[in-house]
Amino acid sequence: MHIGPYRIDPPLVLAPMAGVTDKPFRLLCKRLGAGYAVSEMTISDSRFWNTRKSRLRMDHAGEPEPVGVQIAGSEPAFLAEAARYNVAHGAEVVDLNMGCPAKKVCKAWAGSALLQDEVLVGRILDAVVRAVDVPVTLKIRIGWNRENKNGVAIARIAESAGIQALAVHGRTRDMHYSGEAEYDTIAAIKQAVKIPVMANGDITDPVKAGDVLRLTGADALMIGRAAQGRPWIFREVSHYLKTGELLPPPEPAEVGDILLGHLQQLYVHYGEQGGVRVARKHLGWYSKDRPENTGFRAVVNLAETADDQMRLTREYFEALQSGALSRFAKAA
Repeated sequence: MHIGPYRIDPPLVLAPMAGVTDKPFRLLCKRLGAGYAVSEMTISDSRFWNTRKSRLRMDHAGEPEPVGVQIAGSEPAFLAEAARYNVAHGAEVVDLNMGCPAKKVCKAWAGSALLQDEVLVGRILDAVVRAVDVPVTLKIRIGWNRENKNGVAIARIAESAGIQALAVHGRTRDMHYSGEAEYDTIAAIKQAVKIPVMANGDITDPVKAGDVLRLTGADALMIGRAAQGRPWIFREVSHYLKTGELLPPPEPAEVGDILLGHLQQLYVHYGEQGGVRVARKHLGWYSKDRPENTGFRAVVNLAETADDQMRLTREYFEALQSGALSRFAKAA
């Protein structure tokens, strides 16, 4: 798949997720098989661009191309200016968020709330595409609610405006992340437009990835929540799509090495105090689905320093590899 001049290979994309797809996580997922990753959402209000949080989100040093940055808002002029600002700070692709179902985002008439106003969608897309010389992409849901699945109409507006790729989550806004994603509307969108379409929603394993590609005819897959604590899902999916074979799950020793490297990058990116705090949610995602994991989280979440967090993590995965987990089982 191509986004403008950029070839996305493999055609597997890390979905933008607020509070998750920071630079350390994007780099890790790309190293483990993602062909492309989009930054977490940046708002179009210029008053917040110089906050520390925004500056960290705009740090793209060392990222392989293309650098994709997602912006959100509801005013065409503000979004156009946000696009220009992000391109000036390293963005090589600008992605527009019209898929976020969060209440606070939709209350501001942004994210998936915009799907209710097709005229405004067109104005926004026209303004942003005209504002920058880099490819502009769009992320949407299949509609606002079950009675208004207007994804096909939005896709046609996007193509006419010059949007160069479209990511579609197979839920309506009112579903949030509940229920099951449906793929018929994504398939209809793929048939309705000539621009590349990325299918998103409930892609949890390699077999499901193959099924979604077959059902939708999409050009690429976008994976979000399933990569939390499991960034190697991209290499698993890529291998399966190429060979039809499933890779064995990584050994605890490899998972530990991946996680320890991730922690180190979080400390570099956020500083020790911020990195320790952000790491806690990732530690929870990496250590799930086993009885001993509750005990590990109870212990590691008490760590206040990078050294303690790293030491406890190293000890846990060494114990997991050897089977000597009594310490963590007692803490559960």
